[in-house]
Amino acid sequence: MPAQPNSSAASAASTPSTRPAKRPLLLGLDFTEIVALTQRAGFDAFRGKQLFHWLYQKGIASLDEATNLPKDYRAFLAESHDVGLPVIERVLGQPGSTQKIVFALRDGKHIEGVLMRDEGKTSLCVSTQVGCPLECRFCMTGQGGFQRNLEAGEIVGQALAARELLGEGELLNNMVFMGMGEPLLNLEAVVRALRLLISPQAVGFSSRRITVSTAGIAPAIPKFGEAGTDVNLAISLNATTDAVRNRLMPINRRHPIAELLAACRAYPLLKRRRITFEYVMLKGVNDTDADARRLARLVRGIPCKLNLILFNPHESLPFEPSEESRVDRFGQILRDAQYTVAIRHSKGRDLQAACGQLAGHVAETEKRPRLAAQKALAAQKALAAKNA
Repeated sequence: MPAQPNSSAASAASTPSTRPAKRPLLLGLDFTEIVALTQRAGFDAFRGKQLFHWLYQKGIASLDEATNLPKDYRAFLAESHDVGLPVIERVLGQPGSTQKIVFALRDGKHIEGVLMRDEGKTSLCVSTQVGCPLECRFCMTGQGGFQRNLEAGEIVGQALAARELLGEGELLNNMVFMGMGEPLLNLEAVVRALRLLISPQAVGFSSRRITVSTAGIAPAIPKFGEAGTDVNLAISLNATTDAVRNRLMPINRRHPIAELLAACRAYPLLKRRRITFEYVMLKGVNDTDADARRLARLVRGIPCKLNLILFNPHESLPFEPSEESRVDRFGQILRDAQYTVAIRHSKGRDLQAACGQLAGHVAETEKRPRLAAQKALAAQKALAAKNA
């Protein structure tokens, strides 16, 4: 815990965006930890089992909702812990269609997620960091900078909170860790969250229905494989030469394509599983026939499928989407080389909820209190100068 700020730093520390969270979260604790916490406090172990059920299967936001727990047990928990369920602060989009979700965290920071609906299937795009440190040139999320890692409970909590947006009879079919942040730079919390999501005692989601995407943190890929969560792995590749990938994704200067693909070749895949390579199509940058042929050579020998993603333009980003005819031609070259290819038409573009667009509302939300504080400080200085 950082030292108590003073003088000019005190005003900054008192704002919601920088105030440290003081109490541990209940969400993020596994069954053994919940029971041990319960017994150390002098309560029966079965009360911990009940609490675990309320947290992960019911998705409670407040301990007051756990009505079959004794009041003294709830009082103890409320004094020592926060539940930690993110609050849905804003939803853009209509029920039954793609919806962008703005989650408020307990320290006042915000993250974004997306509920994507397509042909009767519903997927949730999950964030793993507040912001992103990687600064990929085609992605809005990285333009806003990095603030902090999410805790495991804040990651799991997105799935629990989003369930209230599901319609009657609607099920969450897939989860993709492709929201704000780089999952493998928050590996410990991501793995803990995944174990809770797939545990039959907790959320009970199928590991086959979860995909974790990385921009290419090559040394963390084998560690992720060793964790044994058995979820799907996706690689955001986006270029076929180091020169182009260096330009698009600065992380490539540390972990170039050859190192990244070597990690993929060594990755422990379950039978009939494949790595997904994601490739954002940028007009005149990475979309030539030569790129398609190089891509086919680069991933040869890796059990994989290829997702071609139509770029989502933004006025602050210096790229244009490839023409559909060019994307089709690119995909056909890969199919002719015997690869499974999907062309992804991003949903939620009108909501700034498509691939690479998460962060817009967060930036606005977090900018407002800073601007208000700056105006107040300027007014205070002007008044002091006038009275001097």
